[in-house]
Amino acid sequence: MFFRNALVWAFAAAITSAVAPAAFAQSSPALTLTRALQRALAANPRLTAAEKDIGIAIGRKIQAGAIPNPEVSFEVDNALGSGDYRGFRSAETTLQLSQLIELGGKREARVAAGVAELDSARWERAALRLEIISETAAAFFNVLSAQRRIQIYDAHIASLDRLAPLLQRRVDAGASSPAETARAQVAADLVRAERERTRTALAVARRELAVLMGVNAPDFALAVGDLSRVGRPPPFQTVLLGLDSNPQLIRWTAIRAQRDAELLSARLKPIPDLRIGVGWRHFRESNDNAVRLGVSIPIPTWDQNLGGIRVAEESRAKVDAERASSKAALILTLGKAYDTLAGSLREIEILRSSAIPNAQRAVEAVESGYGQGRFTLLEVLDAQSTAAQAALRLEEALIRFHNSVAILEGLTGVPFRLSREIPR
Repeated sequence: MFFRNALVWAFAAAITSAVAPAAFAQSSPALTLTRALQRALAANPRLTAAEKDIGIAIGRKIQAGAIPNPEVSFEVDNALGSGDYRGFRSAETTLQLSQLIELGGKREARVAAGVAELDSARWERAALRLEIISETAAAFFNVLSAQRRIQIYDAHIASLDRLAPLLQRRVDAGASSPAETARAQVAADLVRAERERTRTALAVARRELAVLMGVNAPDFALAVGDLSRVGRPPPFQTVLLGLDSNPQLIRWTAIRAQRDAELLSARLKPIPDLRIGVGWRHFRESNDNAVRLGVSIPIPTWDQNLGGIRVAEESRAKVDAERASSKAALILTLGKAYDTLAGSLREIEILRSSAIPNAQRAVEAVESGYGQGRFTLLEVLDAQSTAAQAALRLEEALIRFHNSVAILEGLTGVPFRLSREIPR
């Protein structure tokens, strides 16, 4: 199945256990689900961008803790005047070093905001990993399903081709109209057309999977797996509880902490900072030296940063609304996926237990009776088409089931364990 954020590769092995390798030519490179997930996590450019966002956040956190640089200044007084102050003979030179001292915990508040931003970036990456895993698994399942649908069309075409000699004998014997030959050919051609459409869908699905794995074109011959294994899901409320561990929701906790720190910084900004300085002064006229000490502090009279505080307060309040909106959207997506899974499972049970076996028995009976003249060609074609449509319907239900599982695991971030496997 899928992965917890911290146990991504362990869960990859769990997914593989549900995917049985199919036979394939040794010379053709085949792709398993585990390999597809590994490649997607290693090469997907969105993850690379997320890593850069983390690096950016690290840089901002480092910068937030930086102490203001000291300043050095050099002044010349009583120079370039007239009389006794002509030139530099009465000049007073001052070399001063000053340092800004932030008061009120401003630096600590900035650092707290930087730490929270870094946490948010890391949770964003974790959420993106789950999203890419879910998308890659769904794309892989789409490839498997398209491959299987082509096999169903091939089998249907083969069954139609087997009718040709028998139909020709009936036409030669006068038991059937020559028009039935054309009707059988049309039926076969329509199935071939559907097969070509499915081949196009397979090409699209393969390209989508390749892009998710970080390459421009498919570099694998076929996907290897088995979609037939399904089971009953746990209750919806149990699945819903897993949503709280979704990194997209946990990320809002870090964002809230960041907004809290930014609000604190806005409130601390009006607190005046202290600037102290120490200097050395030389009196050229008397050739004496003296130490100069200085302290300055701004008077917070006009600017109380009221606008900045308002912005920070509204941004902080906005976080709760955004988290609630995000959770509601996730619950809706989770609910749709769960309902689709449950409906697909019921459909699979009906098709496997009744529709497909009965359709197969009908095909066998009608094909056998057609050779004895008890059924018409139209009845044979209808029975074969019904059996093929039932098999295709089963594949559609299976792909909906597994895609729903992929969505649920991507939302909860935990392996979706199924119980009471449905017989094939």
